[in-house]
Amino acid sequence: MARTREAIRVVRRVLEAHGVEMVLPEEEFRKHPETAVGATAWDEAAGAVDLALVLGGDGTTLRALHRFLPFGVPVIGVNYGRVGFLTSIGADEIDSRLPEVLHGRFDRVSLPTIELVLFGQRHLAVNDVLVTGGVQGRMAVLEWEVNGERMGERGCDGIVIATPSGSTGYNLSAGGAVLSWGVDAMIVTFVAPHALDSRPLVLAHGHVVRVRSRSQGFRSRVVVDGHVVGELDEGEGVEVRMAAEYAPLAVLQDRPFLARYRDTFSR
Repeated sequence: MARTREAIRVVRRVLEAHGVEMVLPEEEFRKHPETAVGATAWDEAAGAVDLALVLGGDGTTLRALHRFLPFGVPVIGVNYGRVGFLTSIGADEIDSRLPEVLHGRFDRVSLPTIELVLFGQRHLAVNDVLVTGGVQGRMAVLEWEVNGERMGERGCDGIVIATPSGSTGYNLSAGGAVLSWGVDAMIVTFVAPHALDSRPLVLAHGHVVRVRSRSQGFRSRVVVDGHVVGELDEGEGVEVRMAAEYAPLAVLQDRPFLARYRDTFSR
């Protein structure tokens, strides 16, 4: 909390020096009343901001991408997390790098999203959708199909369907390929499959993936961007496809995807 307060002070000082208005959500006013002095409250209904600055790690940046997606506001992150793959600015670089962002010297990356339909309700994922066994230590049995073509059943820990931004998360840990930002596709990867022929599959817009639980005696859990959104009994399923929405991520011009990939995963 103290670290965040100090960061807000630094950000406010830089913004004031460049004639930029600082706008804070209501919850930030409540958490940091002293450092919020001089800032304007954000009217979420109006959505009138030009840039969202996130102080946190990948999880916080992901939540901000969800929050500002309806407004088309680009999001840029200052890394106060562990990995910070989605962030652009180091915690000690606010003074040196934020001014160039304020003057528009950044690239805007449109990150594809995927939609999940569960019991008729639509959920949007910026990173990934996961269907997994609901009981720890028990192998799930999942049936899957693509565009109506039945692809078989798999005993596994789960199936993850990821966007390019999500491909460097759980998908990567499960052995899936990394999709570069700019690739307009999703990747389907099984987690710990009990099979020798299970390989990740990359699918473009227009493909529909259906996953159905065939586990007996326990439910399967459905997770969207790390949040459980429901459970499946045996025979129940979900439908996943690429969505029409794109999440705008702002990145520094000298820190493109490949530089991040090298610095994060090649150490």
